[in-house]
Amino acid sequence: MNDLLTRELRSIESVKGPLLFVKSSSAIAYGGMVSIIMDDGQVREGQIVEASENGAVIQVFGPTERINPEKTTIRFHEEAIKLDLSPLCLGRVFSGSGEPLDGLSAPAPLLRRGVIGSAINPLRRALPRDFLQTGISSIDGLNTLVRGQKLPIFSGAGLPANEIANFIISNAGLGGEDGGFALVFAGMGITFREADFFRKAFESTGAIEHSVVYMNLADDPVIERLLTPRFALTMAEYLAFELEMHTLVVMTDMTHYCNALREISSAMEEIPGRRGYPGYMYTDLAELYERAGKIKGREGSITLVPILTMPDDDITHPIPDLTGYITEGQIVLDRDLFHKGCFPPINPMPSLSRLMNHGIGEGRTREDHRQLADQLYMLYARGIEQRRVASIIGEEGLSAMDRKYLSFAEEFERVYIGQGTLGRSIEETLTTGWRLLNLVPQSELVRIKKEMIEKYRVGEHSDGGAEKEQD
Repeated sequence: MNDLLTRELRSIESVKGPLLFVKSSSAIAYGGMVSIIMDDGQVREGQIVEASENGAVIQVFGPTERINPEKTTIRFHEEAIKLDLSPLCLGRVFSGSGEPLDGLSAPAPLLRRGVIGSAINPLRRALPRDFLQTGISSIDGLNTLVRGQKLPIFSGAGLPANEIANFIISNAGLGGEDGGFALVFAGMGITFREADFFRKAFESTGAIEHSVVYMNLADDPVIERLLTPRFALTMAEYLAFELEMHTLVVMTDMTHYCNALREISSAMEEIPGRRGYPGYMYTDLAELYERAGKIKGREGSITLVPILTMPDDDITHPIPDLTGYITEGQIVLDRDLFHKGCFPPINPMPSLSRLMNHGIGEGRTREDHRQLADQLYMLYARGIEQRRVASIIGEEGLSAMDRKYLSFAEEFERVYIGQGTLGRSIEETLTTGWRLLNLVPQSELVRIKKEMIEKYRVGEHSDGGAEKEQD
């Protein structure tokens, strides 16, 4: 916090939840930090979230039950909250407000930067064109993540979103290319058990060495939940655009973040929007998501994977709905696949990566990638269609070719989607896809050019993941 204090006053009008309503005739800056000095000498920090000529609204970092409006003094600082930045932050675990949680002292900063941030200037944006490997075939093969992209994961209550986040944390990388890679993790409103799960995952896989972790627990102050993703993105900007590293940011759970926005908005008695969420939630989310991307002339990039829980599995809920407008696609988890025992239970049909075509192909993944993905999509869609027909007329009522489509869908879910907990390289993902094509006659491979089939089609299909010699 800044040591320069500009003014102090005792004009607290009221306390509502985590908010202080303050009267003041002095000019007060939005986003500025304050110190709240209680009558017993305790000091708490806060941030101005609304300012006008007549007063301000302050979010308090901590409980407000013991604040006495008549005996509490507010001191206003000259600057907004800033984050200490240094390469020494890699390998460290911090709270949602930037305090060390790993028992070590805070790293010595090389510079300090405000956490509010802003979107990348569209004129300075570079088009994302490079593949970023997650180790998940349903993503790498069918909905490829590109460096600089914003690709959210839509989950539902009880689905293994945390396990998938851990999978990505453990397996993400540049696909064998040279270059610095870093990972920034932001956990918002997570339970102690979830925090312990992620910490053990980072340590056991060794991912902590190239990661910076921020964790806001469910019982931490609401304002901290709003700051956590801003701390994470500010650190990612430093790693990407100052240290020239390709940085992957994983944020979970954005639903907790949006619920915190709604709680603050309700305490401020703002007019609610859809389902009680504030009308500015779209703008607020855009301010976060649009900080990801690539900048012309810079080697580094920020790739963003926000994870959110859809209430009642409703993809039209305001949180996934607004997120879909801002980001470049979505990865959708499926409850039926989960009940079948598929892991990760990613349904490729409603999933989409709008930048996939820019990050695949010769020189990036492989020349056959697009055609193979299109063929797998077509065959799986036909298999799903025959599954619906079979539920009405019975499998015996299907033609021999229709039964092959049905068999393909079953094997595709078991082998390709349900890969288990072992990560796959992009080569293994593509080879697995080609092996599955042996379940249908070559005459059905209408999305792939003949020369590609002759060059890449592998031998007989097997359940194993090992690559076989090409014909």
